[in-house]
Amino acid sequence: MTFGGIPYYLNLLQKNLSLNQNIDALLFAPSAQLKNEYDFLFQSLFSQAETYRAVVEILAKKSVGLSRQEIVSSLKQPDGGGLTVVLEDLCRCDFIRKYSAFGKKERESIFQLTDMFSLFYLRFVKGYNGKDPNHWVNMMDSPLQNTWRGYAFEQVCLLHIPQIKKALGINGIQSDISSWYYKGAKEGAQIDMIIDRRDQTINLCEMKYSSAEYEITKAYNEKMLQRRELFRKQSKTRKALHLTMITTHGLLQNKYSGDIQSEVTMNDLFEG
Repeated sequence: MTFGGIPYYLNLLQKNLSLNQNIDALLFAPSAQLKNEYDFLFQSLFSQAETYRAVVEILAKKSVGLSRQEIVSSLKQPDGGGLTVVLEDLCRCDFIRKYSAFGKKERESIFQLTDMFSLFYLRFVKGYNGKDPNHWVNMMDSPLQNTWRGYAFEQVCLLHIPQIKKALGINGIQSDISSWYYKGAKEGAQIDMIIDRRDQTINLCEMKYSSAEYEITKAYNEKMLQRRELFRKQSKTRKALHLTMITTHGLLQNKYSGDIQSEVTMNDLFEG
């Protein structure tokens, strides 16, 4: 979620330090080894680094991503083939992903920042002028950090779709992966990941980071059930809709967990 599994970064970790201490040492200490890594990445990969950085930093501000037209509007420059090259390069280098929302056309595709290191750097390191060498440790469990954890875990899940399908026992079934969002006059809703299967079933997947077993409360259970019915109504699908939870350590079993048809844990994401 911080280093994106990049071997070079992982080899810098010191085994005598906790993960959080390592993050401070590599990114927030006065002589942090990775403090300038973000700038170096773009300069070494792209000849027009500023344009590529601008697109990434625009996308970093909107977790669900932006359409091409929204990117053009934020860049404040004409649309054209140059932007197409930039977006294609960033996709090929795994900085961003292009995805289609459920029921939307190709020209309505969304671009989303997926590079874990860039996401972390832009949220916490860029613009930080403090002198606290223990900055990351000292902000543990802050609202800002918890929000990042939730979003970063979603990106980890999206990078392990084959493993998720295997854990669900559907890796041999043809399926399409998408997201879904709805903006109505009185209500709105979003589903992180949809697995639309050939066997007339759709998994509506929720991804939740938690340091312990995730507890589904009465309020959250009602929200999920309402969202499922809203999706059924808006999509007009006749397929079976399965609620699926993808969590770090599984679900806490209670009277609401029974409404979940299937679950996947972090361990499933990293099985061989």
